[in-house]
Amino acid sequence: MTHWFHRNPLKATAPVSFNFYGVAGSPSANKICNDLRTTRARLLEMFTDTTCNPEIMKNATDAYFSLLQGFIASLDGTTQENKLRFMQNFKWTDTLQGNTPGAQQDAIFELISMAYNVAIWHTKFASRLEVHIPRLITPAEKGRDLEPRVIDTYIVQCQAEAQEVTIARAIELKHNATLIAALAFETANFYQKADGTLNTLEPECSSKWRKYLQLKQHFYMSYAYCYHGQTLLSSDKCGESIRSLQEAEKCYSRAETLCKEYRQTKGPGSTAKPSEQLFFTKLGGLIKNTLQKCERENGFIYFHKVPAEAPQLELKASYGLAEPISFEFPVLSEQCTPEVYATFDLTKGAKDEKAKPKREEEVIKPMKEPDLKPQKDTGCIIS
Repeated sequence: MTHWFHRNPLKATAPVSFNFYGVAGSPSANKICNDLRTTRARLLEMFTDTTCNPEIMKNATDAYFSLLQGFIASLDGTTQENKLRFMQNFKWTDTLQGNTPGAQQDAIFELISMAYNVAIWHTKFASRLEVHIPRLITPAEKGRDLEPRVIDTYIVQCQAEAQEVTIARAIELKHNATLIAALAFETANFYQKADGTLNTLEPECSSKWRKYLQLKQHFYMSYAYCYHGQTLLSSDKCGESIRSLQEAEKCYSRAETLCKEYRQTKGPGSTAKPSEQLFFTKLGGLIKNTLQKCERENGFIYFHKVPAEAPQLELKASYGLAEPISFEFPVLSEQCTPEVYATFDLTKGAKDEKAKPKREEEVIKPMKEPDLKPQKDTGCIIS
């Protein structure tokens, strides 16, 4: 199975019953608990359903989150914490830490963890996740999904991958080389930034991810130097053009090496095979042909000296940059009224949901993600 993008696994979670016997003191309160259980199960199904599309995902997410916020938002007109926030224990794995879950008895932990999965499924939503994290009672442990380094890397990777689509489209529509070089340069910088964010994370959980980010950085630097070389040639700067294309060749060779290292590196997530994609292999041919053309013209026409140093890329795209789409949580469910909220009585038979110490380390079965086959590769359509 060939992929262009590296994907860490979805977060897995233990089932949640929302059985608040004795606490839910009215039919309406019991209905909220039942609906929470069914809408949560439905949303989890959508993560692995190959027929799910963004509209279906949004509807499933809204149905669950609108009810879950009844355990988070203040419903009694005071500034006190919602009395239901700490009623239920939730267990979630982390994308880089295998199948051993972390647990918090906190509805905000559930909201963030589930939203994280929505963001992984539909990555354009990722930049909105951080606003709730400071409210958590239990701080994120090193290397866990809610730790700033991991979140920041996901966000920057989302920006970079969205930008890749823009580059592919610009190439397909034959936009000018200056714009393509600038877009590629900024995309390479995104990947470099993402890799730098992970450089202090433990190698056993980050090495594979970092190899992916590094290979993408060098690949798009190769694109930037290649198209910058075309721009220089069109300005009759043949010697500088040759040097830029030589640097493109060097970056491309490094990207090929990193592709091999990436495939051989063990770690969480799927293994992409970008070097087998037409979009990757076409660049190698483009660099070679353009460099040969420049060298021929320099030998017959320009006779320019080739600089020893590669040109400094100070490129800025004037347009075409990908913009994030804002994600907003749904409004509170109409079922969650102050009157229904008042019927939850925490003093009557609340089931003890606190995480209990166990002799053996608990493991949650990972989500079985669909084995999606890639579409026909045109060389520009990259996902």
